[in-house]
Amino acid sequence: MGGVIHKRNKPLQVNPFKLSQPMGATLAFLGVDGCMPLMHGGQGCTSFTKVFFTRHFCEPIAIQTSAVTDAIAVLDGGDYSIVESVRNITKKVTPSLIGLHTTGLPETKGDDIRGVAAQIDYPLVYVNTPDYEGGFESGWALTCKALIEQLVEPAKGVDDNKLVLLPHVSLTPIEVEKIKEFIEGFGFIVLALPDLSTSLDGHLGDKQAALSSGGIAVEDIGRLGDAGLVVSVGDSMQDCGAALLEKNPEMRHHHFPHLQGLEATDALAKLLLAETGFNGPPLDVARWRKRLQDAMLDSHFSLGQSRFLVAAEPDQLAGLCQSLHDAGGRVTAAISTTDSPQLVKVKADKVLVGDLEDAEQLADDYDLIVGNCHCEALAHRLHKGLVLRGFPNWEQVGNALKNDVLYEGGCYFLFEAANTATVTRDMRRGARTL
Repeated sequence: MGGVIHKRNKPLQVNPFKLSQPMGATLAFLGVDGCMPLMHGGQGCTSFTKVFFTRHFCEPIAIQTSAVTDAIAVLDGGDYSIVESVRNITKKVTPSLIGLHTTGLPETKGDDIRGVAAQIDYPLVYVNTPDYEGGFESGWALTCKALIEQLVEPAKGVDDNKLVLLPHVSLTPIEVEKIKEFIEGFGFIVLALPDLSTSLDGHLGDKQAALSSGGIAVEDIGRLGDAGLVVSVGDSMQDCGAALLEKNPEMRHHHFPHLQGLEATDALAKLLLAETGFNGPPLDVARWRKRLQDAMLDSHFSLGQSRFLVAAEPDQLAGLCQSLHDAGGRVTAAISTTDSPQLVKVKADKVLVGDLEDAEQLADDYDLIVGNCHCEALAHRLHKGLVLRGFPNWEQVGNALKNDVLYEGGCYFLFEAANTATVTRDMRRGARTL
């Protein structure tokens, strides 16, 4: 069972690591090939998001803004700004889709983006993502649901060889790719929505593109309704699975809270074996399972002597804590950005919806931090070990290729956590000797 969930009633966040819904929506649209995200709000919101993702992925990020000001929001309502923005975008490039999503300013005013979208004669998906509600994870999930509801054609009958993967926002591009390859090893044709594995995976393109390059094609999204299987990963994505089933009730939906650790990966393999009738998994899958078992043994000594604080989005939080728990690590505190049904399943002594001020107040309860680069200053100040995970990570390159999922990624994560624990313990011993 998870720990007791604590919800703080502070009037503000101190040293927050939470991200906004519009940022999650932007990232989801970047998982669609040739899509241009259009953020309906102020220029500052869009500029920050563009810089944020450019630094994290070390890649140019395509995004446009309706450049709404306070005066425009009050006098015009922003409708004209959206129409003009679409006109300006299509003068310069030809996106396969425009992804219109909102920020707090037009949402406070109450702009009718559905009504505006109906006036625009261009492929467009709209989604309401006010930044005063939810967070990064929900912005991604709401956008995925909007893509399904507005683009997927209703269907009858299913192709049992076709599978739709619905990954949560914290899965890196290589993790999405690894999950797709794992499922393809059982004979399925896999389509991920959204799909960052071919758009923000760090590949060297021919030139800097003005649009997102890679990801699922708009045409393929429209044809998702005939898939035999739908696999959603992360509790934030359950509504997306339900939205797909509304397009075709004959689909079979299977949900996984996360795909980190031995037990979760076993559950996915068991499902795929049952669906295909295979006698056993592919040889490389069986081999990686044995490697993970050995990794759990090898890392147990270091992890078993360590206490962890994990700070992350809810779906990622559950997976990270499960992996550490399975290998003997004790997660004394888990801090989530937002509330979620996922939190009741988190393997931790204490689960909080909070910020990094809460982490600082719990400093005596843990030895290592697992979290994004906003945790770095805290770790240095408190002399704690740090394993960098989540958004943003501006201190390291290669974020798109970090893999913590399935048997293979589970090995990598446990080794990194164990090595960090060993170095931290040795440094503390040295400090005491001095």
